[in-house]
Parts: sequence; C-alpha cells; structure tokens
Amino acid sequence: MSNYIYVFQGNGARLCRAVFSSVDKAEAWIKKYGLSGLLTKYPLNEGVYDWAIENHYFRPKNDQQKTPIFIQKFSSASLEHFHYESGERG
Repeated sequence: MSNYIYVFQGNGARLCRAVFSSVDKAEAWIKKYGLSGLLTKYPLNEGVYDWAIENHYFRPKNDQQKTPIFIQKFSSASLEHFHYESGERG
C-alpha cells in the first residue's frame, strides 16, 4: 500500500475534485474529460505541515508559524505536483 495519494484540484475550484491511488489512474481521468488543473501527491495519514518539517522543507521561524491558523492554511511547493491544460500534462 502506498503512503501517498494524488489529489486533483481543477482550475477555479475551491476544493479537490478527485483523489487517486496512482498518477496513471489520475491522468486517465483527467485526459478522459480534458480537464485543467493541478494534481498533487500528498502524504497519507500525515499533515503537509508535519511532512514538510520531517523532510526538512520547512522550519517554523517564529511562534506564529506554529499556530492553528497558520498550520490549517499551510501548503508546500515541495510536494510533487503536475499541471494540466485540456487533459494534457504541461
């Protein structure tokens, strides 16, 4: 079993549109409908904030970066991700 999932966020969408167990399954769905958006590989059973700290992509520099408001909005460009336009990876 993989320790990651792939989440698709369509352009302009506020929430994710689909979750997949592999890039191949995600890309087949994206291509089928000619979608545009972002596919991101997320750690399973772990928050991005903790993942980024554990993998040395992020280190809190002050107490504000340890607050719930900061953590609940946290994202990391270090997550593997792919962009799509009209079903094609760009």
